[in-house]
Amino acid sequence: MEGDKLLSESVVTEFILLGLSSSQELQVFLFFMFSVFYGVAVLGNILIILTVITDSHLHSPMYFLLSNLSFIDVCQATFATPKMIADFLNEHKTITFQGCMSQIFFLHVFGGSEMVLLVAMAYDRYIAICKPLHYTTIMSRKVCTVLVGVSWAIGTIHSASHLAFTVNLPFCGPNKVDNFFCDLPLVIKLACLNTYILEILVLTNSGLLSLICFLLLLISYAIILATVHHQASGGTSKALSTLSAHITVVVLFFGPLIFIYIWPFESFPIDKFISVLFTVFTPLLNPIIYTLRNKDVKEAIRKLRNQHMGSKRVF
Repeated sequence: MEGDKLLSESVVTEFILLGLSSSQELQVFLFFMFSVFYGVAVLGNILIILTVITDSHLHSPMYFLLSNLSFIDVCQATFATPKMIADFLNEHKTITFQGCMSQIFFLHVFGGSEMVLLVAMAYDRYIAICKPLHYTTIMSRKVCTVLVGVSWAIGTIHSASHLAFTVNLPFCGPNKVDNFFCDLPLVIKLACLNTYILEILVLTNSGLLSLICFLLLLISYAIILATVHHQASGGTSKALSTLSAHITVVVLFFGPLIFIYIWPFESFPIDKFISVLFTVFTPLLNPIIYTLRNKDVKEAIRKLRNQHMGSKRVF
């Protein structure tokens, strides 16, 4: 009875986030730097979404999928970054148990959904370049909607399978997470039991989804590049430009994941940099890559800006 009372009093109700740095001066600098990065990432992706919605020339499968990628990037940038920015000004960086579990859930929902959506975007480019005559028939609005729905469904199932066992783990002692958000491997290691089997399950779940998506992307882009190489049409350069933007995003997204899954439960100083890259810089770079390398999007943004300026002059 006394042992049960002691256990109930020692159950962890909050976690301490150690953050990116313990230096107060550096934290003030990081506060302003990440505030700018976060603002640009969110506004840039929202601009892409609004541009695709308002410009009829962009009502095509490729831009429909791109706007959904931008929506995921807004979510990916928001699930942990605002708290990180606020914590730079707080001496005690804590998060409730429920908040920690929520961060783990949303991280894997958005991460898993983006993986599958990148595969859908590669499939779209494959049909457009390798089977152009059948493109409008195959990539109908209904098919695109199904692809987006499947990406969210897989991301949600992937995340729920992680959370199903994590939320019921006994946390009764250590509660310091050496990062600026609750990362699943770091939180699992704080549980008061042998977590070896759980670590293998996490690695298998996340690693398998990442590996399948990455292999599908490699196969798709290899076929597309081989097709483009043999084409001599005037649209080849445009296809290569669009394709290079897609490949750049894939490398930026899967590069950190590959590093993480090589040593999934070992801590390295570079892990925090990878976390920042995944949650802040990738959502920031995606709109830059797609807008600066895409003439259609740049022209649509210019028209949207001119319309806005015109409406302001009227008033």
